[in-house]
Amino acid sequence: MKLPPGKIPVDILKEVVFKNLGAERKGVILGPAAGIDGAILDMGDKSLIVSMDPITGAVERIGWLAVNVNANDVATFGVEPAFLFSCMLLPENADRALVEAISSQMNAAAKELGIAIVGGHCESTLGLTNPIVVGCIMGLTAKGCYVTAAGAKAGDKIILTKSAGIEGTAILATDREQILEKVMDISMLQAAKNFYSKISVVKDALTAHRTGGVHAMHDPTEGGIVGGIHEMADAANLGVKIFRNTVPVQPETARICSIFQIDPLQLISSGALLIAAEPESADIIIRNLERVNIPASLIGEFTENTSQRILIKEDGVAEPLPRPLSDQLWVALRR
Repeated sequence: MKLPPGKIPVDILKEVVFKNLGAERKGVILGPAAGIDGAILDMGDKSLIVSMDPITGAVERIGWLAVNVNANDVATFGVEPAFLFSCMLLPENADRALVEAISSQMNAAAKELGIAIVGGHCESTLGLTNPIVVGCIMGLTAKGCYVTAAGAKAGDKIILTKSAGIEGTAILATDREQILEKVMDISMLQAAKNFYSKISVVKDALTAHRTGGVHAMHDPTEGGIVGGIHEMADAANLGVKIFRNTVPVQPETARICSIFQIDPLQLISSGALLIAAEPESADIIIRNLERVNIPASLIGEFTENTSQRILIKEDGVAEPLPRPLSDQLWVALRR
């Protein structure tokens, strides 16, 4: 079986990867699981949250993304990201300038979020045509003071911050600028490139968690909004109902997706945050997010029937919530 680009299918994760996890240790509170973007380790009176992600589909701001995407995963536990390890794999024709560009991007992003870069690795790799940066970020919290992506409950409301396809919009506007500038308004294209400034969800997650009533949070990366929703539902063994007309899609995202003929709800969406909240807390969470200038929308709810995952279209017709086989970014980059 040939694997699709991006994340490997969840059945291979469960049947292969998750069956090869080395020795068992008492300190592992939460290890690898589908839909979970980090581990929880027992540190005595503290809990250590650890997450790792690569940046593979972007070139222009790869170092900046490596810090922010990994910081997002730790923040979705309701925990402030603090320490970063990085692994930079560079093309075999790389030079000092590329090392400086990536390193300076990582430095700027880490300073903005208050993260210390504490170690890692850097090499020029034979056969590699584009750089890859792998990040690993850690955060400490009081013991048990966190949520996970698996914590959603039937009846929980689903809140989405910002909009769908944020990271994919920024990547395509930047890395396919020469194509898009021929068919897009230049000011709209520039605005789309500036979507990079929206990619952090650290403030989103910490604000929501501190408000209370949050059962689960998830950063929808590959597979976009619908992929992230499926991952949360898988992890909690729940069904879901999503209302398409309440899922915000910015005009820049809609235009780029139209040009590349891709679905914005299945486009990599770092910068948005999915929140599962008890119904009585949803409105105050949204208000508190908006008080710190983070737009948020109520887009659906989790349900008991795990086999029923529904998307209600704008015309009121219900259809199965699509489960992405691969992120729409890869589709666009091949066109």
